Amino acid sequence: MHKTGLLFDQRYLLHDTGSYHPEVSDRLLAAYKGIKDSELLSDLILFQAIPADIRWIETVHDRAYIDRLNDACVSGRKQFDSADCQICAETYDTAVLAVGGILRAIRWVMNGKIDNAFCPIRPPGHHAETNQAMGFCYFNNVAIAARYLQQEFHIEKVGIIDFDVHHGNGTQHIFEKDPSVFYYSIHQHPSFAYPGTGREFEEGSGEGLGFTKNSPVLPGGGDKEYHTLIQQDLVPAFDRFQPDFILVSTGFDAHMDDDMADMNVTSEGFTWIMSRIVELADRHADGRIISVLEGGYSLKRLPELVGQHVGILLNGAQAG
Repeated sequence: MHKTGLLFDQRYLLHDTGSYHPEVSDRLLAAYKGIKDSELLSDLILFQAIPADIRWIETVHDRAYIDRLNDACVSGRKQFDSADCQICAETYDTAVLAVGGILRAIRWVMNGKIDNAFCPIRPPGHHAETNQAMGFCYFNNVAIAARYLQQEFHIEKVGIIDFDVHHGNGTQHIFEKDPSVFYYSIHQHPSFAYPGTGREFEEGSGEGLGFTKNSPVLPGGGDKEYHTLIQQDLVPAFDRFQPDFILVSTGFDAHMDDDMADMNVTSEGFTWIMSRIVELADRHADGRIISVLEGGYSLKRLPELVGQHVGILLNGAQAG
């Protein structure tokens, strides 16, 4: 059994996206319920977030952008950069707290308090570009975490695995010229799937060429397609790269019961995906994984999916 940490902080509920928005605080309540119902809490190491030092956010985002988000929240605006990005007075502080919670999880892994962690945070992050909010995302949480690992703990090679149904355009663009970070994404493409990036030929550029790998899945794809592509694309790529630490952009919106896309991954399919990621971490990164919540909008399915996800982090990979 691993020493698994759980970032549990109800201040993430304060980010209010208004009526009819899919990225709502009930998502976190559903995640917490799933962990409780799975009877895992007594085996987890719970911790709260500490607001991130802005200098770490500045490793990814320009200070002018950071200040612009803060000003928008303070001034009472309800939207930032796009109609997808609804904000409230607490959004900026909550976003800083989201980054801070993940950085605290990293510190705990690096000092041996825990082996891995699940960080159910809001707002999510993988669509956020250096100077632009997109797709419910304001700060790119996982990208900041990667820079923190490199600069604070001198981790040489960071692997990022993104299985949200939507491509993490922000994360890819931030690292596309960087050979020290390998970004892998499996996602729906083409059709209407947001944001339209993440095609197979996008492999990075310059010194980073070959350190980005996308596995687009056609609408209607499910467990079979995900199994094939992860075994064909992700596993050999990470076996070559041999990451020292793995960050996971965890999205459950490829589930067959999630209305945000046209995919048919089952609950068992998500268990298989995370089991393969844990195996990669055990093989290359001394088991060091931080899993960060991105998408997943079926309030009916989230408790089950999160409970299974945390159970794999705690108890190890299931055979497959």
